Amino acid sequence: MIKNLIFDFGKVLVDYDFEAFFKEHVPDVERRQELTPLLYNEAFQRQLDREEKSFDEILEDVVNKNKGLEPEIRFFKVHYPEIVTEEIQGMKDLLIQMKKEGYKLYGLTNWCSKVYSTMERFDIFRLLDGQIISSEEHAIKPEPAIYQCLFERFNLKPEECVFTDDRAENIEGGRALGMEGIVFHDAKQYEQELRRVLEEKKNVNYQ
Repeated sequence: MIKNLIFDFGKVLVDYDFEAFFKEHVPDVERRQELTPLLYNEAFQRQLDREEKSFDEILEDVVNKNKGLEPEIRFFKVHYPEIVTEEIQGMKDLLIQMKKEGYKLYGLTNWCSKVYSTMERFDIFRLLDGQIISSEEHAIKPEPAIYQCLFERFNLKPEECVFTDDRAENIEGGRALGMEGIVFHDAKQYEQELRRVLEEKKNVNYQ
């Protein structure tokens, strides 16, 4: 029986848009074309998410290597939370409903320490019973350690959880440890797949 619903944050509970942020705040096209790949790439985002150095130290390293873009990088450092634009349509109402039905709700996110600024801005995060944030654990999805941290911190059994994330590799990371998963596209698709999983698992009891 499923008792716990686990949610990624970005592109599941809230939306973000790096490119719109850069377009709004860096009007010079050539400087924007130089800046965007510097700050919006997989390796750099993983460095922020893991945060083995502090967020500020990581950005200072970028400044030191790219003095020509220092004003824009420092602006990014201060205004980073503004990349998050809105809650994902339909998800807050769905979380409210699932909570009424008795499910516990938890977050499992790859995000830097600036995540708390985002959590303060959007009511959907107040519905969670707890969360695991990669920058606090210095581990990122899909590494097994961050899923184990979730299970141990909140005393959860993997087989009693359904995890949703917009990235298939993160779902596979959870499945490898026994947690059911749904690749997220939108609230309607997620609820349809979730209801199917809950129906399939409702009479399954784990020892």
